[in-house]
Amino acid sequence: MNIDAPENESGGSAVPDSPAVNLAQDTMPAAPSSTQSIPASGALPSTTVRADSWRTLRQTGGARIALGRAGASLPTAALLAFDLAHAQARDAVHVPLDVEALMSRLREDDWSVQSVRSRAAERSAYLARPDWGRRLALDDAARLRAASASTSTRPGAGTATDTDTDTDTDTDTTDSAGTATGVDIAIMIGDGLSSTAVDAHAPALLHALRPLLVGFTLAPLVIAQQARVALADEVAELCRAQLAICIIGERPGLSAADSLGAYLTYAPKVGRNDGERNCISNIRPGGLSLDQAAHQIAALARAALSRRVSGVALRFDPTRDAIAEARPAPS
Repeated sequence: MNIDAPENESGGSAVPDSPAVNLAQDTMPAAPSSTQSIPASGALPSTTVRADSWRTLRQTGGARIALGRAGASLPTAALLAFDLAHAQARDAVHVPLDVEALMSRLREDDWSVQSVRSRAAERSAYLARPDWGRRLALDDAARLRAASASTSTRPGAGTATDTDTDTDTDTDTTDSAGTATGVDIAIMIGDGLSSTAVDAHAPALLHALRPLLVGFTLAPLVIAQQARVALADEVAELCRAQLAICIIGERPGLSAADSLGAYLTYAPKVGRNDGERNCISNIRPGGLSLDQAAHQIAALARAALSRRVSGVALRFDPTRDAIAEARPAPS
């Protein structure tokens, strides 16, 4: 049965404001005709996606530009890729770091390793209270303080438990008065905001960094859960280290969920601010390579220890050829 729309007195539509549509001038793509072939998969013909004239720019980086369009929308492939990247970023933040597996891999590479936690007992607290992620849990702080009296290791000399009669493996450095002051460097690996980055790249980065730190004494490596950058200051202070190196998972973006950051602080202690640190970021295969990052970290470490300063006061560019790292320390 046909039901006609009511008409007004002039014979027109009962809805006087309805715009007329000129089908001859409609610019929307026509529906496929009965004779047009449709792929067996059910996908629309490729001609429905309009390529962007700037698409060559996508070859220069991972930015989401020149994705094309299908009608007024993104192509399905681009939309699905965006959804995947968003899911990967969420996983990087929320999936817990497998500390035992990471410790096992590092011990296989002859690192002496211990683990600690921040005062954020769980992930929700860590995300809501950044300040809790900057301080050690009280029991871990006490344990680390006690452990700081144990031996350190020089890169290439094996783990801290190895016996070595070479006097070049003394565990403490000394000041001008001959008083033991601890070790040169304490390295902390923190899960930060990307456990994905730490699990994927931290062992390889440390493997590349190790031979570049020959000549420095190292505290046992510390893996920290629910960690913020400043947690390394307390860790290094308790280890009586002159320099803190924090390797931590960076906040993920929609282009990369596996990026590490490295932060160096001279004379670390609780309360240091960000202006007193040096940062190397975007450490990942698609950004700053692990080998390049290791060389930059080592160069900054040598400069900071030589000049006895870090952060904005260091005025050292690790991307250039080594600048007189043995320059006299500032008065």
